[in-house]
Amino acid sequence: MTFDPAALRFGANGLLPAIAQDATTGEVLMLAWMNADAVARTLETGRVTYWSRSRQAFWVKGETSGNLQHLVEMRLDCDRDALLVLVRQDGPACHTGRRSCFYTAIRDAEEVEIMQPEA
Repeated sequence: MTFDPAALRFGANGLLPAIAQDATTGEVLMLAWMNADAVARTLETGRVTYWSRSRQAFWVKGETSGNLQHLVEMRLDCDRDALLVLVRQDGPACHTGRRSCFYTAIRDAEEVEIMQPEA
């Protein structure tokens, strides 16, 4: 069966969440948003492309930083309203210089930074 991005269930804003996960380690790297065109561009180019809500523009991950995300596999959830994007990540995924955007844990009701920026 041929995949059609239009078969996804986008929200009222035309977007759906896309979770980026390291294809080798399973580490969750980040969450961003995609529209139908971003999904299609990602599948066509193999470079993960998101929709920037703040800039209202396409955002090819790593285009300016060099911290590219190379598509390994894209998965749909059962409701077709979220994506899991398995990637090969070059460098940190987070704009803070950390490997993952999920670098703060809540432990005993306190925020604890569990990951430092990469050198």
